Amino acid sequence: MPEDKAAIIVDGAFELLMDEGLPHLSYSRIADTIGIPRQLIRYYFADPDDLMLALCDKIAAVYREALIQGMNAFEGDNRVGLFMDFYFDLLEAPRKPRDDQVYDALMSLAARSDRIKGNLRQQYNLLGHVVSHEIRQQYDNIPLPVCEQISFVFVSLMYGHWKMVASLGLNEDHKHITRQAIDRLLESYRRNPEPAPCKFTWKDAD
Repeated sequence: MPEDKAAIIVDGAFELLMDEGLPHLSYSRIADTIGIPRQLIRYYFADPDDLMLALCDKIAAVYREALIQGMNAFEGDNRVGLFMDFYFDLLEAPRKPRDDQVYDALMSLAARSDRIKGNLRQQYNLLGHVVSHEIRQQYDNIPLPVCEQISFVFVSLMYGHWKMVASLGLNEDHKHITRQAIDRLLESYRRNPEPAPCKFTWKDAD
């Protein structure tokens, strides 16, 4: 039995979610799509949440690899801008993965699964930590607590934007609106680096 069979199953689930959405996802549909017995899927993923967690990890790995490659090739000073442009799909390379329907499905499942919710929270927490660090490195007059508040707003806008696009079908060109809003936010904090009354930290979400 090939060792990559589990990865093939996860890929099949990903493609089904992208093509048909969560209501049509089942072991039978995955089995039919990738041409393996349904029992084999149950062998690797006895609990459906295990399959969804594997899908979470797959997506996280794809983003991590894309960003590492992008950062290694980046030669400019505006690393924060690179992050923003990547997540709002404004770069040719590295390109934001096409996975919005899958993230929508995982967020829906997180409402009933503490394991999936915990996995997604860890992913967004890590993203928030990285973005706040990059903001602090680039804007040394902005205190770290304020950088964390800005990164929280970025993560919230980024996810909310793509949910509007993927779930509700708004034009993807609206990404320019949200991306420009981030620049204006950064500029306002650069001019006046006062924190909001809430003492937010990403540790609160751990």
